[in-house]
Amino acid sequence: MQEAVVVLDVLRERGRKGLPFTQLYRQMFNKELYLLAYGNIYSNQGAMTPGAGAETADGMSEGKIDQIIEAMRHERYRFSPARRVYIPEKNGKLRPLGMPSWSDKLVGEAVRLLLEAVYEPRFSNRSHGFRKGRGCHTALREIHHTWSGTTWFVEGDISDCFGSLDHEILLGILAEKIQDQRFLRLIRNMLKAGYLEDWEYHDTLSGCPQGGVVSPILSNIYLDKLDKFVEQELIPQYTRGALRVANPAYRQTDALLRRARRRGDRAQARHLMKQMRTLPSTDPMDPGYRRLHYLRYADDHLLGFTGPKAEAEQIKARLAQFLRETLRLELNDSKTLISHARTQPARFLGYDIIVQHSSTKITRNRRSVNGRVALRVPPDVVKAQCARYRQHGKPSRRTRLQNQDDYSHHPDLRSRIPWRRQLLPARPGRLAAAHTALER
Repeated sequence: MQEAVVVLDVLRERGRKGLPFTQLYRQMFNKELYLLAYGNIYSNQGAMTPGAGAETADGMSEGKIDQIIEAMRHERYRFSPARRVYIPEKNGKLRPLGMPSWSDKLVGEAVRLLLEAVYEPRFSNRSHGFRKGRGCHTALREIHHTWSGTTWFVEGDISDCFGSLDHEILLGILAEKIQDQRFLRLIRNMLKAGYLEDWEYHDTLSGCPQGGVVSPILSNIYLDKLDKFVEQELIPQYTRGALRVANPAYRQTDALLRRARRRGDRAQARHLMKQMRTLPSTDPMDPGYRRLHYLRYADDHLLGFTGPKAEAEQIKARLAQFLRETLRLELNDSKTLISHARTQPARFLGYDIIVQHSSTKITRNRRSVNGRVALRVPPDVVKAQCARYRQHGKPSRRTRLQNQDDYSHHPDLRSRIPWRRQLLPARPGRLAAAHTALER
C-alpha cells in the first residue's frame, strides 16, 4: 500500500477535478492511514474516555490495527453502540453527546481523512465550520470586510440539525461522487450503530452521532447542498446592478454648494455642506440594485440582503422550503429572524453584527463609517464577564494582591482577563516595548 499522505493527495486532486471514486474502500486496508489517524486523535481530550466498553487509547497497538484491517477485508467490522451522555447548554437545556469506543474513533478518523480529501476541494468558500484553515475568525472577517451596505440580516437556525439529518438523503449525496458500495455500506453501518442510554439500546433512525470524529464532515457534506442552492439560485436572482443611481436631492444640493462657493458665500456653503451630510449620495431604494451575501458556520447561517424587507422575507421562505423539501430539515421559527441591519444587531458566532451609520463622523471629508459592518461584544457578555469581579454591584476587593509586586501582578492579570487580548487590537511596537519592560 502507498503512503497515506500520497493517497490523500491523489484523492484531493481527483476531488478538485470532480472525478468519481470507485475504489475508496480499498484504502481502509492501508495501515499507514490508521497510523496517521492515530496521530491525529491520540492526544485529544476524549481519547481516554471509554465508550460502552472499557476500551481506550491506552491499549493501542499495531496488532489492534491489524485486527481492524483484517475485519475490513472481509467486511466483518461492526461499529459498537455509542454511550450517550447529556451536557448542559447555556440556555439550560441538555444536549446529547455520543461516546464511541476507541476502535470506532480510530476507524472514524480514517474515514474522515478520506472524506475530507474527496469533498474539501469542492466545498463552498462561504462555509467556515469544521474546516482546516477556516473558523470563526475567517467567517467574521469576511462579514466585516465584504458585507458593507447591508440593509437586512436573515439569521438562519436549523432545528436539531445534527440529530435530524436523513440517512438515506445523506447516503444519496455520498453516492453522487463515491461509486463504491462497500464504502457506502461502511458509512451506513456507522450511522445505524445506535446508542446506549442508561445501558438500554436505542436505534439511530436519523442524525449524525455527535461526539464522533466523522460527524462534522458528514454534516458539511449534507449542508453543502444548502450552500450550492444559495450560491446557484438565490444569489444570482437577488444580486443585480453595478452601482446605485445617484440621489437627485444630493446632486441638487451639491450644485447649489458649488454655486455658493463661486459667489464666495461662505455661510450658505457651510449650511449646504451640513445639509449634504444628512442626505445619501445614492438612492437607497434603487429598484435596479440588489445584493445578497451568505455565510454558514456548521448549522448556523447568516444572510445579508440589500433591498426591501418584502424580498428578504421571500428569501427566508425559499430557504425554509428548500430545507423542508430537499433536505427534510426545519428552520427554527423563533430563532430565524429578519432584523434591520442599522437598528437591530444580528447575533452570530457570539458577536452582535450591526451596520454603522453616522453623519457626524467625517474622515477625509467623507462619512467614513456609513454602511460599514461593525462586530461588537454583546452587552450581556460584557455584563457576565464583569460580574465575576463584582460583589453587591461594586468591584470586589482582592486583598491578597495588595502586597504583591508588579512582576507578580502581570501574569495573574493576563490569565484572568484572556478576552482582552482577543478584543483589543495589538500595536506591535508598543506591545513589544511593554513586554520588554515587564521582563526587566
